Amino acid sequence: MKGKIALSFRQSINSFIRSPLSVVLRLSVILAAVATISVLLFIVVYILVKGLPNLTPDLFSFRYTSENVSLFPALINTIIITLISLLIAAPIGIFSAIYLVEYARRGNKFTAAIRITTETLSGIPSIVYGLFGFLFFVTAFGLGFSILAGAMTLSIMILPLIMRTTEEALKAVPDSYREGSFGLGAGRLRTVFKVVLPSAMPGILAGAILAVGRIVGETAALIYTTGTIADIPDSLLSSGRTLSVHMYALSSEGMHVNKAYATAVVLLVIVIGINRLSGFVAEKITKYEYT
Repeated sequence: MKGKIALSFRQSINSFIRSPLSVVLRLSVILAAVATISVLLFIVVYILVKGLPNLTPDLFSFRYTSENVSLFPALINTIIITLISLLIAAPIGIFSAIYLVEYARRGNKFTAAIRITTETLSGIPSIVYGLFGFLFFVTAFGLGFSILAGAMTLSIMILPLIMRTTEEALKAVPDSYREGSFGLGAGRLRTVFKVVLPSAMPGILAGAILAVGRIVGETAALIYTTGTIADIPDSLLSSGRTLSVHMYALSSEGMHVNKAYATAVVLLVIVIGINRLSGFVAEKITKYEYT
């Protein structure tokens, strides 16, 4: 064992002498990976340690009161807003990416303008989206502080993310798939929906996961559009708060900080569950495609 360690150490020294830059770069990559994993583990463990002892049955009561500060209404609102935002943004983003990759001519100025606009939208702070949603959907459209106003604002926010990830997933599909489909007599539309999209589905689902993660963790945009009422909405035009807004409200009041950590645990479990579920679905789609 000692001989192997000594041999490995001598090999490392010789490698450093021959190419010191490569060794430094390798160590930098390893240190960066260790630092990233360490920070992630620290955040997860910290949230679990602070939040798990405060998870009580009262937190999952059907109605919110000042005594139980239930997160159940916020959980329902989060699910509703996530589904509506994806229903609005996913078709538009996916079909836009299909046009850019499969139909638009290369070097087209119109597609270049679309890509620049998409990149610009993805870099706008969320609070700017919130102010836009307040002025446009809440005030101009007369929707008021409502679930629908918040969902429409978030759909605009996640649209660039879905477009870019779908576009990259479509570009990753080999051209031989398209050429083989065309050679068998299939048209472009049939090729896109029967050959290209199934092959790109794992990448498209990855974009949807990232979009869901941004929706679930969004606070600033929803405060200006959905409001902070802690009740289950009667309709899409009713106000409500999501889990992230609920956690922000509890921590800012300073009276239920422990309950805010408990809400963070629930939020963390939801995000991990969505990631695992989407990974399982992507694996099943890939297996079905190649069987």
